[in-house]
Amino acid sequence: MENKKRKATVPWMMMMMMFFLVLSTNLSSCSSAASQQSQNKRSTHPKGRTGFLSSFLFPVTGNVYPLGYYSISLTIGNPPKVFEFDIDTGSDLTWVQCDAPCTGCTKTIDHLYKPQKHILVSCGHPACSVVHFPDSPRCEKPDDQCDFEIDYFDHGSVLGVVVSDVFSLRFMNGSLARLRLTFGCAYDIKNPSPYNPLGAGVLGLSNGKASLLSQLQSFDLTRNVIGHCLSGKGGGFLFIGDDLVPSKMPWMPMSANSKNYLSSPAEVFFDGKPTGIKDLKLVFDSGSSYTYFNFRAYEAVLDLVRGGLNGKLLDTVEDKALPICWKGTKPFKTVHDVKNYFSTLTLSFTETPTVQLELQPEAYLIVTEEGNACFGILNGTEAGLGDFNIIGDISMIGKMVVYDNEKQRIGWISADCDRLPYNSFDSNYNEDFRQPYATNFGIVDENYP
Repeated sequence: MENKKRKATVPWMMMMMMFFLVLSTNLSSCSSAASQQSQNKRSTHPKGRTGFLSSFLFPVTGNVYPLGYYSISLTIGNPPKVFEFDIDTGSDLTWVQCDAPCTGCTKTIDHLYKPQKHILVSCGHPACSVVHFPDSPRCEKPDDQCDFEIDYFDHGSVLGVVVSDVFSLRFMNGSLARLRLTFGCAYDIKNPSPYNPLGAGVLGLSNGKASLLSQLQSFDLTRNVIGHCLSGKGGGFLFIGDDLVPSKMPWMPMSANSKNYLSSPAEVFFDGKPTGIKDLKLVFDSGSSYTYFNFRAYEAVLDLVRGGLNGKLLDTVEDKALPICWKGTKPFKTVHDVKNYFSTLTLSFTETPTVQLELQPEAYLIVTEEGNACFGILNGTEAGLGDFNIIGDISMIGKMVVYDNEKQRIGWISADCDRLPYNSFDSNYNEDFRQPYATNFGIVDENYP
């Protein structure tokens, strides 16, 4: 479940730690005039309605097909440099492709992160113990570098070293925070998955203690809430904090004993009728391009979908994009050309029967470059997931999905994901948030233990 339908076997991080907060005062022209500008910005950008400073908002790029992932850009280092991260609610450790040098990287050398010796996390540092918890790091000496390894269920893997560097993050109210965060510098990457190509890096957004979300929570700057809105046209937005959470969103409790966003049991309906498929527990995983059901549920749903096509002008066809595909009398251009041939799948959650996740045909189909319609629900057991079931990007398109870690709940609602919600906050945010500027919003530095 780590990245794009893959599950990490590296132990999840289970200890809280504190990190440096470095204020954005890196411009050489930070004179008294800049200081006055900073003070003015503080007075015009008070804390939000939650009592915290503000939320973070990030434009998202990417798509389910043909790219295979959704990503955001973040800046790291001083001076800041922009890097791309696959947004992954199924992963804990954030990592970026780096030049150490790198084997299997998909980016050119000038787009790789270049680690410096002074940012390496040592084997004796608490952060390294967190990475390897509940085991102990395998180090000959405490001052050795802290290595990490992640093996995924699709036989992909990532090797690297743990580092700590400054991220530049813009609040929705316009202030810029420069936070020292711990992440992975990946220099050996293997990605054999035919369905989910690897992005430049992974942004760990699970409920694990080493995820970016958990690290931000340690600064007490924003709510422990994350949400994303993925567009079927490509792109969308991601936010951290609760300023954009709709007031009337329906909620469902999520498992309090899982680092993943695991739902309560669900029953499957097809075209409004019960299927007999019950007790499915689903992980909401933005790092998976497609949705995965265990073998029993997958076979039953596929039979229903095929049965619903009887007498309709569709024939099976082989397509390199996905295992199950159909063609029409002429190539399809979009899912809307073929959606009327298929019926809606509905997931009804037994603990909250009024909360349902409707999967209309566009939430489980893609149209390929060959003009075929392909089934975007895959056999999770065959993929190595066992009985795990995953709601992937394809089934979350056109919905704002919110993970509230403070109240242990998941919510979703239909939304326009094609544009950033600029009207929800200060117009100054329309500036390129990736460019740092001199500011000081009065937050005290925090130090490593």
